[in-house]
Amino acid sequence: MFGSALSYVALRLLGEGPDDGNGAVDRARKWILDHGGAATIPSWGKTYLSVLGVYEWEGCNPLPPEFWLFPEALPFHPAKMLCYCRTTYMPMSYLYGRKFHGPITDLVLQLRQEIHPIPYHEINWNKQRHNCCKEDLYYPHSIVQDLLWDSLHYLSEPILKYWPFTKLRERCLKRVVELMRYGAQETRYITIGCIEKSLQMMCWWAENPNGEEFKHHLARMPDYLWVAEDGMKMQTFGSQIWDCAFATQAIIATNMVEEYGDSLKKAHFYIKESQIKQNPSGDFSKMCRHFTKGGWAFSDQDQGWVVSDCTAEALKCLLLLSKMPEEISGEKANKERLFEAVNVLLYLQSPTTGGFAVWEPPMLNPSEIFADVVVEKEHVEVTSSIIQALVAFNQLHPRHREKEIEVSVAKAVCYLEGKQLHDGSWYGYWGICFLYGTFFALAGLISAGKTYNNSKPVRKAVEFFLSKQNEEGGWGESYKSCPSEVYTPLEANRTNLVQTSWAMLGLMLGGQAERDPAPLHKAAKILINAQMDNGDFPQREITAVYMKNCMLHYPEYRNVFPLWALGEYRKRVWIN
Repeated sequence: MFGSALSYVALRLLGEGPDDGNGAVDRARKWILDHGGAATIPSWGKTYLSVLGVYEWEGCNPLPPEFWLFPEALPFHPAKMLCYCRTTYMPMSYLYGRKFHGPITDLVLQLRQEIHPIPYHEINWNKQRHNCCKEDLYYPHSIVQDLLWDSLHYLSEPILKYWPFTKLRERCLKRVVELMRYGAQETRYITIGCIEKSLQMMCWWAENPNGEEFKHHLARMPDYLWVAEDGMKMQTFGSQIWDCAFATQAIIATNMVEEYGDSLKKAHFYIKESQIKQNPSGDFSKMCRHFTKGGWAFSDQDQGWVVSDCTAEALKCLLLLSKMPEEISGEKANKERLFEAVNVLLYLQSPTTGGFAVWEPPMLNPSEIFADVVVEKEHVEVTSSIIQALVAFNQLHPRHREKEIEVSVAKAVCYLEGKQLHDGSWYGYWGICFLYGTFFALAGLISAGKTYNNSKPVRKAVEFFLSKQNEEGGWGESYKSCPSEVYTPLEANRTNLVQTSWAMLGLMLGGQAERDPAPLHKAAKILINAQMDNGDFPQREITAVYMKNCMLHYPEYRNVFPLWALGEYRKRVWIN
């Protein structure tokens, strides 16, 4: 319902009529009505539709802006929430606090008739607050959460409509505006991602459609728009550093760096310049931010939100490039910048589990459609990237925080080994899914000195890869593995080139070339034969995910990982 209702509304806003001629709008409307109507959309969708005016705020569970004035000592203060969660609910709470909606135009009135199965004025909005289409109900609310929502709805919200409590709400709305303005300015109006971006734009339009903030936001819209082979896409927030770091490592893996010096110099320069050189301005802890100096964002320096594994992969690149002559890779990075990156990585380790998270730990999950949207957990692939970066750093700079790095890596290795599943795999949170997680976890263990001969987890991981190779010689895993947390092959056990590359890389790290290279020969043949005349590899199924239900495209994966796998194959198998 979330995708169908919002897509239907978007098509109508873009000028498609209720009967569009090709049947798409018709079919969508029928599906929406057959499944209970747009009132059954999950909570985030209820907010969007309320702003448009085709849903009523009385049908939304409360998102009180008063939350942002809670004492910092409380365990559920917003600063302790996952950053994606708080930056999403911050503008939502502003819109809810103002009960804002746009002008009720003729189109809005038509949509009210089209997406609800009963007349709009007859809908009991209070009953819709907990109503969620079963197709969208991945993470049901607990009884405690529903009691909390009901208490706020029936007790606190009615009081806040009267003086002097209206003054409290005004003060809270001002605090939310202050936080949004700070967040926008610190990210050069990119914000943390596309969800917050769209919500902030609605907030600033509500504040003043001709105001400076709204104009600044409009100016950064092109950062999100990307024209792919099959049309316009909206990026989450760009993946420039992530793609650049992997592409750089793939080129280096070929042992043909002399031929690609220009590319490496450009990548080296971009990675160095994209490192975040300072912390957020002012007293950033009061603005729900952490220190950022020394880290890398997922996209670029402007966006400015540190991501732990992006920092690790960027650091790995700088360390690899520092070993090369400057005429090939360009000027080396300043050592102090490397030290600052290590400071960021060590800061992000969990003191209890030894794993690494991307941001900070928090509490409840108010979203029905995403898992772990509030709770930031440690992840095996993140932990692996950081192990690799810290080990590589310690080899080149053994005197800097040597003991701390040694202890950190040992704890992280224990975390990885403890997370291995009975079949030898690891669950990957950011990629699809067991093939991705197992490749990364294995790379982390190998970099820490584990081998096929001295480590049972490594042997089990190798056996997992070999057990999932299909008859053709490749690997292919469905996105359905992510929400189900059960390995699910692609339909008809098809091959996916990116996932085949992950498995190849994992097997080579695990020493398969020395034991029996036959599975690697079969996989390499698939990759070689799939390459097109212009050097590109064809785009196939999506291979990345976030929060188990949010599928991501990552088009560069189709070239980076086959190149990386073939480069390692050429060094480890073919030449030998």
